[in-house]
Amino acid sequence: MPTATALNQAAAMIENAWGQPIEMLETLAVRRPSDDPLLRSTMHIYAALTITDRSVAAHQNRLHALTRPGYVPAFYELERLTGSAAELRVAHAESHTYLQAIRRVIEAREAAAPTDRASAVRLAQAAVARSGHAQTALSQATPDPPAPSAVVGPSAPAAGPHR
Repeated sequence: MPTATALNQAAAMIENAWGQPIEMLETLAVRRPSDDPLLRSTMHIYAALTITDRSVAAHQNRLHALTRPGYVPAFYELERLTGSAAELRVAHAESHTYLQAIRRVIEAREAAAPTDRASAVRLAQAAVARSGHAQTALSQATPDPPAPSAVVGPSAPAAGPHR
């Protein structure tokens, strides 16, 4: 029974958070990036995770080839074997980091969304009501009497010495 890769886990998390298939979300993130910047960030991380997942698969295949049953690696292949093992560990660490980053972006999205939709609706209604009251109060107010016009002409001589 194969285990789910980090890429599969990330795709499931993203699809669950946004409620749409990953292919559609990739298209939305490219075509309308300003609509949902968190989706765009998540899809950038997902693209990096895709590359890392391919790297993990390549290193695993190389290690399986070097350690297949009945095969004894030659002395010169030992360096390749240890190098592939180290690169596989690095790729796994990168995958885990990308998965954590996606998880954090989704948590931030959930934290930014109003938890109680009813309270958000009530707040919006209250804002509309306040703006409606302000407009009616301004339209019902009586206008101020006009100010007397200013006299245009030379000013009176100032007291004091002139130079």
